[in-house]
Amino acid sequence: MKKPSLETLYREHQPEAIKKRLNHKNEPQTISDAVLGGIDGCVTTFAIVAGAVGAGFSASVALIMGFANLFADGFSMAVSNYEAIKAQREFREQARRMEEEHIDKVPAGEREEIRQLFSRKGFSGSILEAIVTTISQDRQLWVETMLIEEHGLQTVELNPTRSAAVTFTTFLIAGAIPLLPLFFTSLGIQRQFFLSTALAAAVFFSIGMLKSLVFAQPLLRAGLGTLLTGGAAAALAYLTGYLLRYVFGIE
Repeated sequence: MKKPSLETLYREHQPEAIKKRLNHKNEPQTISDAVLGGIDGCVTTFAIVAGAVGAGFSASVALIMGFANLFADGFSMAVSNYEAIKAQREFREQARRMEEEHIDKVPAGEREEIRQLFSRKGFSGSILEAIVTTISQDRQLWVETMLIEEHGLQTVELNPTRSAAVTFTTFLIAGAIPLLPLFFTSLGIQRQFFLSTALAAAVFFSIGMLKSLVFAQPLLRAGLGTLLTGGAAAALAYLTGYLLRYVFGIE
């Protein structure tokens, strides 16, 4: 996300621009799902390639294991993400029902909670009482305020199906890339591994760059940070396979 100029900031903070922006419904972002799926997909398959090469297995074995894990782990991660987001939504609905029940049964106590919540923000006296009165006069606003201020729940709800689909898709795309050199059997296992390493490094760096563009982070640092994270996982897999190769006497 490119930082706006001072002129742009001034234009965006005019009354009409603010009103338009606030009236626009916030859409849930899926960049975190894409980053999660991309990194984990690439780490999963390249770790298998590195571990297989370290153990002295053939490219065909690494390819079979890689694609088997690609689809199985991708589906597992998508389902896990779906269930996690679904659980968050269910928790939010449970908290909503609880707050609505409390407002019905102990409205004075709920108003006191509003009073203390905004008192902690520095409001006091007649201003504080005006806030309490205003919020408690609108039932929906009252409930939403309690969900945000007391329970710390976000107002924008994620779509579990959409998040799962994004995670699964990026997992498959990023995870398939390190496996591509293994199809070229004429290259030899060492060249295949070198190309797989280069492609995996490019994927990790690209994901880091994507994060930097979205979150306005330094481009090189974000790319290298993700590259080092993925590279560490791959190096661990390679060393594990290499050591176990000698432990079990695999030729």
